[in-house]
Amino acid sequence: MTVQFVHEIDRLKSLLLEQCALVEQTLRDAVRAFGTRDPALARRLSDAEIEIDRREVAIEEECLKILALHQPVAVDLRYVVAILKMNNDLERMGDLAGHIGDQAILLAAEPSLPVPPELPCMADRALGMVHACLDAVVGMDAQAAREVIAADDEVNALNRAVHRIGLETIGRQPQAAGHAMRLATVARHLERIADHATNIAEDVLYTLEGEIVRHRGLPPGPPAVNP
Repeated sequence: MTVQFVHEIDRLKSLLLEQCALVEQTLRDAVRAFGTRDPALARRLSDAEIEIDRREVAIEEECLKILALHQPVAVDLRYVVAILKMNNDLERMGDLAGHIGDQAILLAAEPSLPVPPELPCMADRALGMVHACLDAVVGMDAQAAREVIAADDEVNALNRAVHRIGLETIGRQPQAAGHAMRLATVARHLERIADHATNIAEDVLYTLEGEIVRHRGLPPGPPAVNP
């Protein structure tokens, strides 16, 4: 392992951690804009999205440069590959923050209607997963990563509850259909954010243990056929 390689890995890690911090703050701003019906805050999210996209490209270029010039192996290779994958998940989280902001702008222009308590609870759980998965990245902490993966089931259950409540609301109050659909849309975005946090946690485990845990629950497929 050369001094130059160590320097470039350190730079890559620094870029990743800066992106993690920006994405987490953008998600928190999006949830706050939605919860407080703050269209001004929601509109400012677009600036953060642009910066997240710019940083995504810089991280990808750095990863590809390291792979091409240094041809890392073993844990170093897994680390760079995992960062490439995390980078994509972080960028998608930024996009989803923007989508939540879009819904906040629409809701702010409508009469105020009740929000089921499951939705802010879901937002809190999803943001907690994001914070925990990013902590797992910073500390390369396998146990923290496993806890993030385990938490995804609760967010999925809350998402189903919000959708069920929305359908019940539409049945009782057809005039509230637009409001209910917006809440369901935000719930879907939060569920996807939790999925991306889970993906990042799985990539931490891949880096540390060399095991791909994604899709572990799928039934075994046919054996590979060698050409």
